[in-house]
Amino acid sequence: MEDFQYVFKEFEAMIHHILHSLHIYKNYDEFFQIGLIALWEARRKFDPSKGAFSSYAYMTIKGRVLSEMKKSAIIDDRQLYPKEEFWDYQQEECAVEPLEIETLLAYCTGLTKNQIKWVVATFYLGMSVAEIATYEEVSESAVKKWKRGAMEKIRVRVLNGSIHA
Repeated sequence: MEDFQYVFKEFEAMIHHILHSLHIYKNYDEFFQIGLIALWEARRKFDPSKGAFSSYAYMTIKGRVLSEMKKSAIIDDRQLYPKEEFWDYQQEECAVEPLEIETLLAYCTGLTKNQIKWVVATFYLGMSVAEIATYEEVSESAVKKWKRGAMEKIRVRVLNGSIHA
């Protein structure tokens, strides 16, 4: 045991160097422990006739850490963790009831067919400009023109008092 403590003190910096060179910042302590176990196994299995211990230890530690990184990546890929924005969106979606289509269409008086498509798709269906463009098979800039025109006409009607916002 005392023999390994000496090896640990001598090669601790090497383990830290390997972890930093592999850009490990998440679960650092866990990967350090894996490196330490690899150092212990390297010490047990080392054959002096095959070269220097430092080279063997370096390759053993780095190989073990890389293997563990690969396993972690596979596990992370198989597990789905929604991003925080997903939960915020779900909350907002439940909190606000979508406009009834009849109420929404009341705002569309005087709009072109494409402007009405934009209003309904955006405010009733919750589609983005990119999604509308894909669905309608037009460019995003075309959908943005529909949006600008619709917003301007609705704004004028609200300011004139013909629609109460």
